[in-house]
Amino acid sequence: MKIVVLGAGAWGTALAVSAARLAGADREVSLWARDAAQAQDMQAVRENRRYLPGVAFPHGLIVDAVPLKAVSDAVMQRLGQDDLVIIGTPMAGLRAVLTGLREHTGPVAWLCKGFESPQGPDQPVGLLGHEIQARVAPLLKAGVLSGPSFAQEVALGQPTALVAASEHAGVREALVTAFHGPALRVYGNEDLVGVEVGGAVKNVLAIATGLCDGLKLGLNARAALVTRGLAEMTRLGLALGARADTFMGLSGLGDLVLTATGDLSRNRRVGQLLAQGLSLRQAVDSLGHVAEGVYSAQTVVQRARLLGVDMPISEAVVDLLDARLQPAQALAVLMGRDPKQEAL
Repeated sequence: MKIVVLGAGAWGTALAVSAARLAGADREVSLWARDAAQAQDMQAVRENRRYLPGVAFPHGLIVDAVPLKAVSDAVMQRLGQDDLVIIGTPMAGLRAVLTGLREHTGPVAWLCKGFESPQGPDQPVGLLGHEIQARVAPLLKAGVLSGPSFAQEVALGQPTALVAASEHAGVREALVTAFHGPALRVYGNEDLVGVEVGGAVKNVLAIATGLCDGLKLGLNARAALVTRGLAEMTRLGLALGARADTFMGLSGLGDLVLTATGDLSRNRRVGQLLAQGLSLRQAVDSLGHVAEGVYSAQTVVQRARLLGVDMPISEAVVDLLDARLQPAQALAVLMGRDPKQEAL
């Protein structure tokens, strides 16, 4: 079995390292970077100094430079129908990579979490990964690998649990075979929609929780945000066809708690910086990495409105990011809502 990770960011690199540590005579793990200079540097020093400094590459991990335009040919020439392709690009790059892989007969899975930005007047709202795949590569056997995970901890071999979601049993089995090991547990799930909704919405909610912590509102407020945020996430997921129990699992509650409370969370950090008075541009620029919640928040709210789903926390985050509300005003809006029964 060959395992190819397309994209040498922090998360793609961490999973390539993790898979290579399990490598035996029956598998080969490759990390493909689109930047030739980055690939050359990683091969020379045997680490990703740009995104995961200090994490040594296992001896068997192969590093290669494959530009985006050459991915399709490289996959068709080097991989067979049992070989696994992992897409480690940000959400903005998923469409192009899936288009290039549309003839691949083996399993494919992406790592990005969020909604794609709308692609023009014919597509007024952003799409989740499985919706993009259905449009540009409908014959692919594909899925997503998601769950509560920081790249740094996975790369260091710290205990982590992920969920492999796909309608295709072969894709779920390939992901388990590729990554399940002593430090990384991988659970299968057929609910691709629910897993993707959880991965997308938790980033938006983490911005709200970071704002809460940045304003020093206390642990009671944080618990309330996480709990009611989970209800918002579940409502949207059900409206899109997901199962309710998925949101009690790794890609729902698990990923939300991690991203909303973990100090390594970029989305949480955005909320903290906004609470300190930084502009959105200043906050994003200070991170040095993508914070998907910033780009997904608007689409989350758009999809919710079209479906008639009430998502007040996400609405407040969008108003905050668009500078229609200041941090204290966003809090006042949420706390000033009329009382209601606790329910989804």
